[in-house]
Amino acid sequence: MRNIHNGTVAVLGNGPVGQTTALLLARWGIRVIVLDARPERDPIGSKAICQQRDVLEVWAAVGVGEQVAAEGVTWDTASTFYRDEKLFTQPFVDNGRSAFPPFVNISQARTEQLLDERIAEEPLIEVRWGHHVDGIDQDDAGVRVLCTTPDGPAVVPVAYAVATMGARADGFRTHLGLDFAGRTFDDKFLICDIKADIPGWAHERRFYFDPEWNPGRQVLIHPCPDSTFRIDWQVPGDYDLEAETESGALDRRIRRIIGAELPYEIVWKSVYRFHARLVDRMRVGRVLVAGDCAHLVSPFGARGLNSGVGDAENAAWKLAFVLRGWADESLLDTYDLERRAAARENIEVTSATMDFLVPQTDEQRAHRLRILEAAADDADARAQVDSGRLAEPFWYADSPLTTADPARPFAGRPARGVAPQPVPGVLLPDMPVAVCGRATRLRALARAGILLLHGRDVDATTLRTLALDATSAPVRIHALDDIDATGALAESLSAAAHEVWVVRPDAHIAAVVDTADPAVLTDAIRTATGRRVVAPLVAAV
Repeated sequence: MRNIHNGTVAVLGNGPVGQTTALLLARWGIRVIVLDARPERDPIGSKAICQQRDVLEVWAAVGVGEQVAAEGVTWDTASTFYRDEKLFTQPFVDNGRSAFPPFVNISQARTEQLLDERIAEEPLIEVRWGHHVDGIDQDDAGVRVLCTTPDGPAVVPVAYAVATMGARADGFRTHLGLDFAGRTFDDKFLICDIKADIPGWAHERRFYFDPEWNPGRQVLIHPCPDSTFRIDWQVPGDYDLEAETESGALDRRIRRIIGAELPYEIVWKSVYRFHARLVDRMRVGRVLVAGDCAHLVSPFGARGLNSGVGDAENAAWKLAFVLRGWADESLLDTYDLERRAAARENIEVTSATMDFLVPQTDEQRAHRLRILEAAADDADARAQVDSGRLAEPFWYADSPLTTADPARPFAGRPARGVAPQPVPGVLLPDMPVAVCGRATRLRALARAGILLLHGRDVDATTLRTLALDATSAPVRIHALDDIDATGALAESLSAAAHEVWVVRPDAHIAAVVDTADPAVLTDAIRTATGRRVVAPLVAAV
């Protein structure tokens, strides 16, 4: 194959994960061709509505996060009820001072529209609708994407491809030789978006176990923009939406929640069975697989699109570093390692939720009932009530790009709603900072390359010399006291005066190093960019 791709990346699929991938790659100066089989955008239903704070920050990096947050419904309260009694309200802890709320709700259609508008302004991105991907040919020189278009067969030569074709990409996964093992849950879930003015519910996510208006099962209610509410009912496996609509039973179902007199309009309705599935590899040569194309989880916890954006950022910076010559191709193996680990975490968390929502045996049902009935008065029982652990960034504590710090070990999965302490592998807390008197955000500094934050006892000139020796990637070096005179940043990190914090381009902490040993710092920077990674890496099952 002739090398005629000029460092271009193909993004296969123009949903929000593909759009985010394209914009992040362009931000690194990489040309992108987005291919989608549809003739044009087809906004159907609200779909993925719940966007987590750290995802909004990723979108802010490409110019849309602030608008998504401004247009969406902000909520910072997640309440869980048993019948009509509130059991608990989940807190959301921010170790920094983020510019964004914990969650906003906005329809996927509007999110896609905002991303489309930003893509239209980006000269490095070309979108080609009506391109059905039939297959991939690849070798050491690049990738040929084989397509069917309205004008006949076409071949798109690129350096790499990122597959973001969604849940229904079975044929493409088979073409790549991927196994998509997992489970499908028997119960169905009815989803209705209704437009109505429901007093007191505009800024709260509400989850009900066994309410009188869905006895024996669950209901989830999310507020959305324009006085719209997403209502999810757990329904039997033989549920028939068309029959319930025609009989008037759907209207009665809705009115049992909102009342007999309140006017409402159904904006969208659908029925789903949920899945827990994960591909056996997220890298196949020069093709990276992301989003629902790589993993499926139930929506209780909003971990689908939010995790897909995590895939997008991880893939984008690593592809950019390889294409710009700042890292070896072996860095791409860590995409599979890190993001499949994140997907396994999501599957474990959401599958536990589904097992609590839909117990399969009499013993499991009795156990759940005991927990729910005790939860009002028993803190230990409340901790076992699983109404969905909400989306959170994954921690790369076990990644080969992370240099462990014995003084700051990762303590494991934190309590729900609580962010882990800043240690290697964890996302850097965000807060306002200033560089040369100009206000910015800490994570914005990190997303420009490799960020080195140091204490007052570290010599910046020596640090720069070591950094230039360790990597050819862009490096920013800042003293903590210089960018935050209040001391809040150093306090948030529990940073010592002699330490250097090495931060990856996705704002995850890669290392905390004592500068007494320059070789350790050099190794930590090289490790963070994959220079110390041995290829190929095999992810643990």
